[in-house]
Amino acid sequence: MRGLLLVVQFLSALLLIVAVLLHSAKGEGLGGIGGSAKLFGSPKGMEEGLDRITWGLAIVFMGISVILAVLKA
Repeated sequence: MRGLLLVVQFLSALLLIVAVLLHSAKGEGLGGIGGSAKLFGSPKGMEEGLDRITWGLAIVFMGISVILAVLKA
């Protein structure tokens, strides 16, 4: 059971990283250097869906972390 939880935690961590990187930048940041910061803008609906996915993955990751901590004790 612990091994399965570790695999799920690892996968949720990877997917969380990908989801965070897919978000559009709120400011130009380093993307504004080349003048292409707004080139890959996404529609608002897609951004809201990505927010829900990111929150869901964060909750799964934190929940499994707590469960693994309790099982270790």
